[in-house]
Amino acid sequence: MNVQQITVETEEEGVRLDRWFRRRFPDLTHMRLEKLLRTGQVRVDGARAKSSARLVAGQVVRIPPLGEAPERPHFEKPKQVASTDDAQMLRDAVLYEDEDVLVLNKPSGLATQGGTGTKRHLDGMLDIFARKGERPKLVHRLDRDTSGVLVLARRTSIAAALTEAFRDRNVRKIYWALVIGHPPAGHGRIDLALGKRGTRGSEKVVPDPRGLQASTRFRVIQRKGEIAWLALEPESGRTHQLRVHCAALDMPILGDGKYGGRKVFVDGAGEGMHLHSRFISMVHPTGGRIEAQAPLPAHMLQSFKKFGFDPDKE
Repeated sequence: MNVQQITVETEEEGVRLDRWFRRRFPDLTHMRLEKLLRTGQVRVDGARAKSSARLVAGQVVRIPPLGEAPERPHFEKPKQVASTDDAQMLRDAVLYEDEDVLVLNKPSGLATQGGTGTKRHLDGMLDIFARKGERPKLVHRLDRDTSGVLVLARRTSIAAALTEAFRDRNVRKIYWALVIGHPPAGHGRIDLALGKRGTRGSEKVVPDPRGLQASTRFRVIQRKGEIAWLALEPESGRTHQLRVHCAALDMPILGDGKYGGRKVFVDGAGEGMHLHSRFISMVHPTGGRIEAQAPLPAHMLQSFKKFGFDPDKE
């Protein structure tokens, strides 16, 4: 096999180099790609590149001889296929869709992506929305137990634009949460840097002055005794940011035992974490705006009724 010179297509604009290889050469392992990059055998417009480099349409990628694809091991995990019930659940969760963008109301308890021990996840079910052989692509994440608005791209070029919008904070996101405790004011801003502690599997995010800066705006919509209904607007996108920021102000989110301990489990409240991505507003990559609002999940509706909150009044 000879050296190939492949031009990056318009649809591939903004894609990371390693992901570009994954799509075009699925049998090339990440380890081998890193070696080819490290030794300069793979080049972009004649220059060395890193796997994280984002490609521009028209660039030329040098591909060295890769040889025959290695035989796949017999124990390779089968591709996840959405069950009939899961497929219907996701179709019912569509909040907005067009030729470029898909917006879902992600259920609480469903992981966005797979990982160690996670066999059922949203990313593995997206083939049900595929068009012309291309499945939607994730451009941001929600925690497993967080419900609500989740934006996906239908095409690679759209995914790059949406990912950039989330990365550059050009997206307005509003979350609803029920917390236990007394907010320090009717509204305000939490500026608290965050870092990770612990080992994989038991890792937690904690306030850390040496960590990554994180900011969250909050507003108390209503309060009933020890329970407050908050609107939260993250100005950064750190892991578990809203959960840790609320807990740091001694008002942990109901159902979030990881950061709130036993006090967050209240008799009669719905089972599950009470954090919901309620609303999103952002520029559409092809013009105009996307705005979507997600109805509350059943467990939060149960708690709203118990504590006397009316979501329709906000």
